[in-house]
Amino acid sequence: MIKINGKNQSLGTRIIKDLRKNKHVYLMAIPCILYFVIYHYWPMYGAVIAFKEFSPKLGILGSPWAGFKYFRDFFQSAYFFRTLKNTLVLNFLNLLFGFPAPVIFALLLNELSSNRFKRTVQTVTYLPHFISTVIICGMLLDFSSKDGLFNDVIVLFGGKASTLLLNKHFFRPLYVGSEIWQEVGWGSIIYLSALTAIDTQLYEAAHIDGAGRFKQLIHITLPGILPTIIIMLILRMGKIMNVGFEKVMLLYNPAIYEVADVISTFVYRKGIEEANYSYSTAVGLFNSVVNFLMLIIANNISKKTNENSLW
Repeated sequence: MIKINGKNQSLGTRIIKDLRKNKHVYLMAIPCILYFVIYHYWPMYGAVIAFKEFSPKLGILGSPWAGFKYFRDFFQSAYFFRTLKNTLVLNFLNLLFGFPAPVIFALLLNELSSNRFKRTVQTVTYLPHFISTVIICGMLLDFSSKDGLFNDVIVLFGGKASTLLLNKHFFRPLYVGSEIWQEVGWGSIIYLSALTAIDTQLYEAAHIDGAGRFKQLIHITLPGILPTIIIMLILRMGKIMNVGFEKVMLLYNPAIYEVADVISTFVYRKGIEEANYSYSTAVGLFNSVVNFLMLIIANNISKKTNENSLW
């Protein structure tokens, strides 16, 4: 029992009163709740396939248990270290070059004095985010072909034309570069929003004290958006095992499997092409567990070092 306004009320009574008082709010929340239940929580039940000899004929409940067989098969597979390495390398490169790009871009936009020019630049850089992945990959395939734009530039500087996506040394730069180009404008939105929350009086006081634009950037702007940067970094660490599955599938070929084959594409080949559902589910579950652990570790490190964290 909880005492409210001098009266003892049970938890059930309080819930009913709150539902009646805010019924319209709860009604608006129903579609969102249903979305997460149907598309995010209910499918988790399917993860049990990873521990079973799944047969579509028998169904999930009727299929016999296999224990950790498919996890052992994956860890002992000749493809385990290759797919794990490629996944981590692509994510590390995206983190190293792709994560700071929106931050730097937002800081540069913030320094522009012409609002009209700033809005134009923002609009132009946002547009690639809305282009279909299929179209983006088609552009990359055309530009990297032997008579494509990239080879024209290479030949201009004395290089030799070749089909770049048949060369394993060019896949990662092309993939990471296209990711930055496609997401830098969209990713800068949250940092531009954080910049607007910084008190302008701080800049005025710094200007009076003789601080130039660079010192204001270092001592006011960056500390002002640092909590946002840290939160976004923690969330990014929770996706350390995720790579753009569709883009890799559309760009790679057997000639570059050595550097382009990642865990998600391996799961696709095993699960869809070979119909080995239990094996692919086990690999996907391993992927999700690592992401979850990385999120917790990054959050705890952030909490202990700078007191900014998700929880």
